[in-house]
Amino acid sequence: MFSQSEENYIKTIYHLANTINKGVSTNAIAKKLKTKASSVTDMIKKLSDKNVVIHKKYKGVILTDFGKITAISIVRRHRLWEVFLAVKLNFSWDEVHEVAEQLEHIKSPKLIEELDAFLGFPKYDPHGDPIPNKQGDLLSVKKTLLSTLVKNESGVFVGVNDSSPTFLQYLDKIGITLGETIKVLEKEPFDNSLSIKINHEKVSISNKIAANLYIQKQ
Repeated sequence: MFSQSEENYIKTIYHLANTINKGVSTNAIAKKLKTKASSVTDMIKKLSDKNVVIHKKYKGVILTDFGKITAISIVRRHRLWEVFLAVKLNFSWDEVHEVAEQLEHIKSPKLIEELDAFLGFPKYDPHGDPIPNKQGDLLSVKKTLLSTLVKNESGVFVGVNDSSPTFLQYLDKIGITLGETIKVLEKEPFDNSLSIKINHEKVSISNKIAANLYIQKQ
């Protein structure tokens, strides 16, 4: 029903809309997909003709109900494939995204439902993001950024805002993994860098790092 390129646009609009909670500009889409604004305009016209998006001048692009259902289906496929790669094929969490980007375009509903069952109906992908169920429902996770915590507050590390390979590799290097409890020991007033305790070890991280780690406060 949709080409690979169309699905990439639909998913991108979905993620951008969730970040800003309003219509998405064509420039934002072009920047995310690293393409020309004119190419985005052409694609938005195609998706509008297929009842996937609505584009209002000065208000940006929004997904229709059908568009949201389509986007969530793509996200579900992507995150299930990430789990499969990590759990069954021993890919590291910084490797799964790129491969899942290719696998997510396989459209067989039976394959995805069997994959879900084979994996034991996982609720989260390797980066801590919730996996939509087959009805398209997403678990609501109450989380906050580590950078908002103050001295002596703690929480469980449940996800990342930046899932780029270089960032995930850095977290591996300093020993920060999902499910670990992080406690703020000190917060520097000058640059908001943090001294934290994780796995009984003291680690110093920048505010930029802390602003990309999601925590469930305890």
